[in-house]
Amino acid sequence: MVQHQTHHLDAVFHALADPTRRHMLRRLAEGEQSVGELAAPFQMSFAGASKHVRTLENAGLVRRTVRGRTHICRLEPAPLEAADEWLRFYERFWGERLDALERELKKPETTTPSGGCDD
Repeated sequence: MVQHQTHHLDAVFHALADPTRRHMLRRLAEGEQSVGELAAPFQMSFAGASKHVRTLENAGLVRRTVRGRTHICRLEPAPLEAADEWLRFYERFWGERLDALERELKKPETTTPSGGCDD
């Protein structure tokens, strides 16, 4: 089970690693789009865009349906929640450490008694 979850999270982060795919997801958040519509801002071929969509599909981030000759894509946000949960752990981790550092920096300085002679 853990291995499956790790593989799935790896696929999500792999898909999110590419700026073209992130842009496609952003556009799909606004509603369904065809693969051709997703390709248009990048002036890429249908085949090129389809490869990006396939990566997003493999990560579970996109669902594609075929209507005639048109491939329609829809955002599937659930895998993003798993990635967000993973990131939130580290947000809390670093938040706690930075809070502890801030507390240490705000502590009044303690002076140690001098045991030597005045210079």
